[in-house]
Amino acid sequence: MPMPFRAARRPALALSALALTCGTAVATAPAAYAKSPSPTPSPPASMSTVGGAALGKPGTQATLQPGAPALPKKITARSWIISDAESGEVLASHNAHWKLAPASTLKMLFADTVLPKFDKTQNHKVVTSDFDGIGAGSSLVGIKEGLSYTVKDLWLGVFLRSGNDAVHVLSAMNGGVDETVQEMQRKAEDLQANDTKVISPDGYDMPGQVSSAYDLSLFAREGLQNADFREYCSTVRTQFPGDWNKAKKGKKKTRSTFEIQNTDRLLVGDYALSPYKGLAGVKNGYTTNAGNTFTGVAQRGTRTLLVTVMHPASGHDKVYEEAAQLLDWGFKASASGKVTPVGTLVAPKSAQAAASASAAASPSPSAGDPASATSVSADSTTGGMWTALAIAVGSMAVVAAIGFLVRRRWPLPAGRDR
Repeated sequence: MPMPFRAARRPALALSALALTCGTAVATAPAAYAKSPSPTPSPPASMSTVGGAALGKPGTQATLQPGAPALPKKITARSWIISDAESGEVLASHNAHWKLAPASTLKMLFADTVLPKFDKTQNHKVVTSDFDGIGAGSSLVGIKEGLSYTVKDLWLGVFLRSGNDAVHVLSAMNGGVDETVQEMQRKAEDLQANDTKVISPDGYDMPGQVSSAYDLSLFAREGLQNADFREYCSTVRTQFPGDWNKAKKGKKKTRSTFEIQNTDRLLVGDYALSPYKGLAGVKNGYTTNAGNTFTGVAQRGTRTLLVTVMHPASGHDKVYEEAAQLLDWGFKASASGKVTPVGTLVAPKSAQAAASASAAASPSPSAGDPASATSVSADSTTGGMWTALAIAVGSMAVVAAIGFLVRRRWPLPAGRDR
């Protein structure tokens, strides 16, 4: 059983009561969402076809051969997708490109955008203006103005407590919320996450802010290339810096700490939910408009799967239970070899451009020689698992370089009872 959460101290700014559920909790709904929820909406008749034509169709998409395990019944989520994190193959999906409110799962894109910019040991002294724009009822880790925090502290606050205060402090370090939002949108475009519209960097309910199960899987897959991202999203609990204690006579002043625990119940468990075998992150969320959202990565043996679930029916732990069911099915389906992928998680545009450039620069093989191959690997913080194999065969070189994107494995943190 996870250890009980100790309430984080609020920063000294005017915010409404802290809501501590999971992800970006909203205790006081914005005016746009103050009315009673409308009946369950229907997905669009046609959606984006990024990753494959089947992914643009409404409803469940799966190609099961005889003997394949049956998909779990009674999945209530409006949208979900289960995919191989390394090959990118989409094993099955349901309304994968439906544009829905993402809640705090959007923080994965925030991390993809900002995390590589600052050394984890860098210190930042917080000022009151760093908190500008935090929405009423936001989840907070307990950052206070006038105190200094390392970048690592701030990221642990983002991933474990889904702290919007940590997001806004990091955004201030990055040039401000507006600049960060623009950078996040550009990052989404590079990742080909075309369903995503960023309004707020923390995922707080804002009119027009949307993403999709497909895009959230792209964000997780991109982030998992980065070792720091993997560390933060898989941390169960840690000590977070608090106030400085008064110095005792003849002794140095010390700083207090308080424990924070990850709100991802599939990672840490709950009173009626065991930690999922092999889970290593990634991010959960909740807002009034989005309902519960969750993206998780799990590894068993040599197989690593990504699952994203958006807006299931209400119920304690419902989003985690449905994610676990889909992961169970995915591991069985992968082992059976009797499931034909219905699409793929695409590579970033920048990776494709690098592959094209590599192929164009490769010399053509001499007549009669076997086709030669060159590989280009980007740095781990800018696309680390994308290794482009450029098959240099005359005019086909560029096409092959884009088409044959092979993903190398990356080391996930130790999962639960893997």
